[in-house]
Amino acid sequence: MQNTIQRDLTINATAERIYNAIATPEQVVKWFPDTLTGEYRQGAQAVFSFGEKHRSSVYIEAASPYNYFAYRWVPGGNNFIGEVLTVPHTLVEFRITELKPGRCKVSLTETGFADLPSDIAANSLAQNSNGWDFMLARLQQYFSEEGK
Repeated sequence: MQNTIQRDLTINATAERIYNAIATPEQVVKWFPDTLTGEYRQGAQAVFSFGEKHRSSVYIEAASPYNYFAYRWVPGGNNFIGEVLTVPHTLVEFRITELKPGRCKVSLTETGFADLPSDIAANSLAQNSNGWDFMLARLQQYFSEEGK
């Protein structure tokens, strides 16, 4: 069982702007979940909503402006609402590396699929692999449109 999803993209923006797009509730909802409720800060839990049917609790593991942000969640379309740390989950990490002023590499890593229950592991990996391709394209688009 594959344990990791890894994606890299380059964004023409400062590390601060990219971090804020990932780590602040007002901006993350412009490209990732449709809505966010709860406390979106390190050591707290929030809920991402994707449309009316899919909701997922997230536990914010780390927030290090302007280079690292990480959360834990139950992946895929499992609609888990509850204490994330009490059930098998994955870790989603965003690393931001400045390539030159105003241009950064964003690395997304999601790990922990091999530790999920066998009945959801493969499906969660497939869903999130496709999902991250879609969502990271939206993040890239967010910065492309922001400059217009």
